[in-house]
Amino acid sequence: MEKKYILSQAAAMMKLRRMAYEIMENNIGQHKIILAGIVDNGFTIAQHIKQYLKDDFSLEIDLLEIKINKNNPIDCIVEHAELAKDHVLIIVDDVVNSGKTLLYALTPFLQHSPLKIQTLTLVERSYKTFPVHIDYVGVSLSTTFKDHIQVNVENGLIMGAYLD
Repeated sequence: MEKKYILSQAAAMMKLRRMAYEIMENNIGQHKIILAGIVDNGFTIAQHIKQYLKDDFSLEIDLLEIKINKNNPIDCIVEHAELAKDHVLIIVDDVVNSGKTLLYALTPFLQHSPLKIQTLTLVERSYKTFPVHIDYVGVSLSTTFKDHIQVNVENGLIMGAYLD
């Protein structure tokens, strides 16, 4: 079965670069940003955003990986999470459906009281059932409940996103 791509590799990378610029515009004057990517694709996207930020702007950027258990999402693991009250935290995921994963991914960081908490996703679907606002969106889609969006990542490269 042929994949119905909604974002090509080139389009996905352009959207990530645009989101990196938006991050800088919305965080002028900040000295440190922490990108926390949800395991696998979210972390890969965070790595690309970090590279774009490093290429174009001079500020300190830390990268963390959030490991979340889909069966017990309250059980999130973030290694080496060193946050201070003056840091900006950006939670990164590939696709947001209900908002549940992003909401649970925030929990390990709340005790640190970061200066700002923002969210970033490559693809946002319009079916959120949890109160999560996405600050940086690559593309927003209205699809049916039975449609699934997949972000294709191969060897650390985002190959695109398709409707499954």
